Amino acid sequence: MPTLRKPAPAPPRPYVIDSNFFLQAHKLHYPIDVTPGFWAKVSSLATQGRLISIDKVRDELYTNPDALTNWMDSNLPGNFFKDTNTVLADYGRVCAWAVSMNTHYKESAINKFMEADEADAFLVSYALTHGLTLITHETSNPARQSAIKIPDACAPFGVSCLNTIQMFRAMGETF
Repeated sequence: MPTLRKPAPAPPRPYVIDSNFFLQAHKLHYPIDVTPGFWAKVSSLATQGRLISIDKVRDELYTNPDALTNWMDSNLPGNFFKDTNTVLADYGRVCAWAVSMNTHYKESAINKFMEADEADAFLVSYALTHGLTLITHETSNPARQSAIKIPDACAPFGVSCLNTIQMFRAMGETF
């Protein structure tokens, strides 16, 4: 009788990272020169494909080249920042949701959320399209009318959001 082999488990789904993951780590919590273990862990997880981001985040981060962008150039794989042209259908859905919230959010908040060079709506769309968890330091504030926060845009679409520490705990990672 032939032995049935179980299929190999699927690799874990990557987490999609907001720009504030990098910015707050670099400027506030884990400076590159003080906490190399954090940055080595980020590099390793990115190289394994467990952390990714999008082209719009790259554009935000590279607005002002600095030690962080130098680190990214040397430590992130070339395919780390994904093309958002692949998520335009869901981007349309996310933008339609934002417009539908015009009785709650100020017009300026909706317009900023939907600006083509802003990453937030594209991050939500990328996570939605690919069934990923979004990593951000933004916190839900559904009563706020002057800005659409990422967790509040994720909620209607069932997209999960975590912060950095929650992500590391969910992954079982330490550094």
